[in-house]
Amino acid sequence: MSAVMEGSMRGKTVLVTGASSGIGRATALALAGQGARLLLAGRTPERCEEALASVRAAGAEDAQMLLADLSSLAGIRKLADDVKTHTDRLDVLVNNAGTTLARRSTTADGYETTFAVNHLGYFLLTGLLLPLVRAAAPARIVSVASDAHRFGGRLDLEDLQSQRSYGALRVYGKSKTANILWNCELARRLEGTGVTANCLHPGGVRTNLGRGNGLLLDALQRFAGLFMRSAEQGAATSIYLATSPEVADVSGRYFANSKQRRPAAYATDRASSERLWAISEEMAGIRYP
Repeated sequence: MSAVMEGSMRGKTVLVTGASSGIGRATALALAGQGARLLLAGRTPERCEEALASVRAAGAEDAQMLLADLSSLAGIRKLADDVKTHTDRLDVLVNNAGTTLARRSTTADGYETTFAVNHLGYFLLTGLLLPLVRAAAPARIVSVASDAHRFGGRLDLEDLQSQRSYGALRVYGKSKTANILWNCELARRLEGTGVTANCLHPGGVRTNLGRGNGLLLDALQRFAGLFMRSAEQGAATSIYLATSPEVADVSGRYFANSKQRRPAAYATDRASSERLWAISEEMAGIRYP
């Protein structure tokens, strides 16, 4: 990966979701050092306050933290409204917030939580903010997916809510397959607008993702973390896609280690991506502009 010079994001407005910890926080800190004007979204007030202080100390003195519940369609709409009070353009949107749960649960809207946060959250927020992104063209949409999509298998469009059976890794993988399918269709729809859309695999990273699923699982996650990447290493590809001139005209691709990678074939199937798009619009209650 070629180095991105400090200050290269000066004058650009960036929104990072899931910015209170982990990869999102590391991404925000790096962008702060490059002069970006940052809008950050997080869920936990205490972590948000700590992250905001760190980001401001790193150089983004005018950074703003927006509290947001991205498991709720109403919460996502509120976040979009809050963003619009701070800016009328977004040069970069980084979709980073995510979750994984050991047991099936549903959101306030009645949707399976992992799918709702990891896919519908990206889908609805991006749709609501797309006018701001297009207003800043050339602009970029960067979405954190994962090689875990290979554990999910082909997306069962008849059971997106995992009602027939539930396994945490498989359901998380399905949500990441949905990220890649959506990104492919988004890039096709954005052709000629000056807005690019790419997604990425951050690698196995030591973060808080999946914490709170029980003492045993938390202990196993901490042990596995000894062999995993730091949040800073995991954020590298997100930062690359958000800033590097090398990918200014690249869209609809999947990256790992700041290089293009071929995802599983079912994650780029056009018929599946088009049908998922239609279903997602219905579930989220939005028609993209």
